[in-house]
Amino acid sequence: MIVSLAIRGLGVIEDAEVDLGPGLTAITGETGAGKTMVLSGLALLLGERTDAGMVRTGHDTALAEGRFEVPEEQRGALEALLDDAGGSWDADGSLLVARTASREGRSRAHLGGRSVPASTLKSVGALLVAVHGQDDQHRLLHAAEQRRALDRFAGEAMTGALDEYREAHASLLEIESALREITDHARDRAREADELRETLALIDDVRPRPGEEEALRRESDRLLHVDEIVQSVGSAHADLAGADEPGAGGLVARARGALDRVADRDPEVAAARDRLERLRAELDDVSVDLSRFLADLDADPARAALVQERRAALGALRRRLGRLVPDGVDVADWREQAEERLAQLDDDGRRLEELRGLRAEGARRAGALASGLSEVRRAAAAHLAERMTEELSALAMPSARLVIEVSSRQRGGDVMVEVEGTPVPADRYGIDEVEFLLAPRRGTEPRSLAKGASGGERSRVMLALEVALAHVDPVATFVFDEVDAGVGGKAAVEVGRRLAALGRTSQVLVVTHLPQVAAFADRHLVLRPGDAVTSSCLREVAGEERHRELARMLAGQEESGSALAHAVELLEIAGTERTR
Repeated sequence: MIVSLAIRGLGVIEDAEVDLGPGLTAITGETGAGKTMVLSGLALLLGERTDAGMVRTGHDTALAEGRFEVPEEQRGALEALLDDAGGSWDADGSLLVARTASREGRSRAHLGGRSVPASTLKSVGALLVAVHGQDDQHRLLHAAEQRRALDRFAGEAMTGALDEYREAHASLLEIESALREITDHARDRAREADELRETLALIDDVRPRPGEEEALRRESDRLLHVDEIVQSVGSAHADLAGADEPGAGGLVARARGALDRVADRDPEVAAARDRLERLRAELDDVSVDLSRFLADLDADPARAALVQERRAALGALRRRLGRLVPDGVDVADWREQAEERLAQLDDDGRRLEELRGLRAEGARRAGALASGLSEVRRAAAAHLAERMTEELSALAMPSARLVIEVSSRQRGGDVMVEVEGTPVPADRYGIDEVEFLLAPRRGTEPRSLAKGASGGERSRVMLALEVALAHVDPVATFVFDEVDAGVGGKAAVEVGRRLAALGRTSQVLVVTHLPQVAAFADRHLVLRPGDAVTSSCLREVAGEERHRELARMLAGQEESGSALAHAVELLEIAGTERTR
């Protein structure tokens, strides 16, 4: 859970820090007091996009800093993210997360004491916190979000089936891509094949050998300076071998013999003698190599002419090849690659037939796996719809009925799969379209959430969904920003009751205007309005202070006797509910 949250220089917040605990925490206050800014600070901490306008006047940066407490057995993927970042848990076992945003629009993020990309904090947030606000209610209207919620409810059965299907889907996409490459670019491929055949014919007329151009260049340089080379190498050989007088090798041998007579008298002398022996052997080898070089050296002028002629032919070939063979690439090596490419192009007919067979087989396999996904989704849809209908009944919608339809898509997708002999469009999630439908009252036909649900009804649908998902895919912390929008009266009491129930297994933070919801909180934080929010403006209330805050929320009059009595009654009812 989130142990503490500190915010500085963000919107109306000057400098505030609050300790948080388990269960349900309600945050209340007058309109404009800065309640939503507390959640904005949390969003900043969880890697959401920054806005230079959020930095408070008089501050260069806005800062959000949070301390998280995560049991060791639940760290899992979070541990991997922390290891990748090079961060560490604090001595008390908690994890410190921080984010700053500047007026220039730049931001810096830190995880466990190490700098990380903001995307890493977003990944951390996805593991630890589920944030729900007005935007999230609107997202729930989208088919993709509804499908994602259903898959999450389906759990491991969906995860395993989806992984297997995605392998088949990716393979089918590769086959389709290869088919399109051949069919859509048939003319270009034919033109490329003709060009390669002409080029290979040019190369075969000259028949260059691997490395020949470089070898001829070196030989040409040698023949051009052959007289100078012969004179220098001969002189060096004479100095080493010696004809009339001892050469370098003979002198070293003489020195070695001199030391040999006294080598057994001193180890250092013996070491010097051994070094001279090695040097003499090396000089003899060099002398032999120079002698062999002189013997093998071809100084025939006719050879020089042949070399120049061959170089001219290879140069002319390279110029004719132009852009096809880049400078520095050996023509003979390039020819092998070109021959392989031509074989591929000439094999297009057979390859097309092969790919079409693979596509048919892949479409059948992907279709069978997609059908398996549909079965898992339909089973999960019936179960989830039943659970959410029960939750809606508990949220003061006793005659409401939620229906989750899973149907095969009719259009879209990125590939066609085969289901029982029929082509069906598919994407990486399968062939299904998922839609949540709500019948808010008995006798009404279920309609899509976008068309058939009010704002208050959508709020309760989202809460019912989270309660249902909490049983199969628990989240450490839930944050609700005015989940009670459009809700009042008895429904508000039921929203508070369900949030309190969710708080038994997760940490829940809720920004609310409704006293019926705040009364169910285990902890009640109040933001007092002012020019700037500081820690003194954001504090926990209990006892009479809490009675007055609930009275303000009920009647706008903290000191009203009837409002205070109603506040006490609300707290008693909520307290009785929490102890059940």
